[in-house]
Amino acid sequence: MPILTAMRLPRNEKLIVIITFSFGFFVAAVDVVRIAYLQSASVSRVEHDGNSSLANQRDFSWIASLSFMWSAVEVDVGIICACVPGIKPLAAKVFPTLFRRIKHPRSSGNHYHPRGDPQGALHDGGMDLASPPQSPVNKRHPGLDPAAGAGGNLDDIGFMTTPDMNSNDLNTHDAAAKEDEDIGFVDFLNPPQSPSFHKTDTTMTVNTTKARKGSLTVFDFVNMKGPKSMVRMSNRESLPALFFVTILFFLWGFAYGLLSILNAQFQRIVKVSNGQALGLHAAYFGAYFVAPLTFGRIVFNKGGFRQTFIVGLCVYGTGTLVFWPSAVLVSYTAFLISNFIVGLGVATLELGGNPFIALCGPPEYSEVRLNISQAVQAIGSVVSPILAQKVMFKNVLDAPSLIDIQWTYLGIALFVVILALIFYYLPIPEASDEDLQWLADEREDVNTRRVCGTSVPYVTLAFGVLSQFCYVGGQEAVAGVFLDYVDLVKPNSDIGSFNYQAVGHTVFALGRFLSALAGLLFTPRWILMFLYVCLVITCALAMKLTGDAGVAMIVLVLLFESGVFSIIFAMCIRGLGAQTKMGSVALTAATSGGAVIPVIMSAVKDSHDIRYSFCVATAIFAFGLLLPLYTTFVPAARQQVDPVHKQSADDIVPPDGASKPQGLGRVFSGLVKRNTRSSERATMEHIEEWRRDSAR
Repeated sequence: MPILTAMRLPRNEKLIVIITFSFGFFVAAVDVVRIAYLQSASVSRVEHDGNSSLANQRDFSWIASLSFMWSAVEVDVGIICACVPGIKPLAAKVFPTLFRRIKHPRSSGNHYHPRGDPQGALHDGGMDLASPPQSPVNKRHPGLDPAAGAGGNLDDIGFMTTPDMNSNDLNTHDAAAKEDEDIGFVDFLNPPQSPSFHKTDTTMTVNTTKARKGSLTVFDFVNMKGPKSMVRMSNRESLPALFFVTILFFLWGFAYGLLSILNAQFQRIVKVSNGQALGLHAAYFGAYFVAPLTFGRIVFNKGGFRQTFIVGLCVYGTGTLVFWPSAVLVSYTAFLISNFIVGLGVATLELGGNPFIALCGPPEYSEVRLNISQAVQAIGSVVSPILAQKVMFKNVLDAPSLIDIQWTYLGIALFVVILALIFYYLPIPEASDEDLQWLADEREDVNTRRVCGTSVPYVTLAFGVLSQFCYVGGQEAVAGVFLDYVDLVKPNSDIGSFNYQAVGHTVFALGRFLSALAGLLFTPRWILMFLYVCLVITCALAMKLTGDAGVAMIVLVLLFESGVFSIIFAMCIRGLGAQTKMGSVALTAATSGGAVIPVIMSAVKDSHDIRYSFCVATAIFAFGLLLPLYTTFVPAARQQVDPVHKQSADDIVPPDGASKPQGLGRVFSGLVKRNTRSSERATMEHIEEWRRDSAR
């Protein structure tokens, strides 16, 4: 579809081409219906085997009659779609205005131009661009040739006013007035070709007055046609882009919730071991290590945020489609592969989504924006398990009923494809490496400091990768034993462990909104310190308490986990400049801790008990605490990660006041001066380039 919409064709013909190729979607829909009836026929034959008459048992054509009918419909519809381009001549006769376009004779190369094209206007005027007229300097006019007795060479006035009287040019207008000829299907699909221009002997050229698109702006004016960089956007300007990208957060939260319930149902039906269940979980989070370091990094660096979103959605949709044969085959290996592919897609989405939210808007609110978007993702994680348990997978009790989930994932795949097309056409803002470096240079004096001989942003990133690995690993380890822990500490609960888990997910989502609110009041490193300390305390208490107190502790663990991820991510990419995307790759790959720590905690649980296994979560969260300790007690790191809130003009002391601007006022004043000087230098460069363009 993007290739078709990018073709250089008149609007009417482009619409016809798009509609023609869109018939393929109808063929795909018929194919899905055919497969559904064929599958239904196979299941019916198995269910009625031994209960039906002997004739019906062996007469598969009777059982699969509807699938055969839809198979014929699929072939017929495909043939009809293939014949659609052949009716173009008939449609051109019936609806001549629908295919009208500017055209010139076949002798001139048979080039076509849409309305408003200046080249087409030249052909209407009788000019043959493929065979330009000879210059009047080298060719004398017949009426002024001395041999003809009509004068001598052209003077300056005659040179500029006398038209060329080439006989070929006199015939061009008559040929252009002929009736339009039909064109073939290949010419119809191909974009219009530009006419060939040959070198001539003319001594004068006419410069167009239209400015070049690629030229820089002059006199320091801003090119308003180009999209504004995300790092220069205000909160209001960034809202539309943030809204659409936040939809992606909800999508992968919804996918994670569905996968958790589906894996549980699959384990119950196929009777997989605990090690195989951990393998499914590890396949999903192991993809977080593979995707960012392989194709995700390449797409992110070369194509930017938009291409990263599109690739992530396509990979995600492919993974959901693989669930169809996985359910039909009831194969553990197929489920493992489908989990891994979905993980690749979600990891690619996170690779672009998290830094997009953190960078799109004023940098001092990065943590707040990311916590809000992550809260929407948590809502998806709350809604999807409830829908899956109560609606989608309610009747999935055996292997044949497992096939019914295919329609759920088929719908998700269709939604993902539509969302990818929407993102292709959405005006998503981008941030080049130069923009990111400009953002880091705003606090150059802070970001260039060193800790142990290394630039402080890179040291912070290293601590952030370790903390992110520990946090995600601890979070997934606790989530993996949540149901068993509730059944152990409160076995006779009227609510049930699943409902307690739904309460915990709801508390988790609310906690992210609370973390976003706290980001407006407190410094992010202090919030991170508070959350990690509370995680260590609650996990330690969960090892000892039972009953309602034990359930309350594990729910509080989910509450204090809520804002950690967003704060780590936004805080650790601050000040990286042109290496911000590299930092996003490292932090996203660190999410693979969800594939390692649950295995360790499960091993401890098997060797001791569930409550004792919380010592693993306690220790891993204690390791994650190193990041807030580092950013608090190392002055260079503290100044690097703390956001700077710009003051308004009323808060800055006037130059003739009794005191000079202090703190943020001094920083803001320095930025204003530096921007003014760079603006003046840019103006002089623009003037010089404008002069060079004019000389050409």
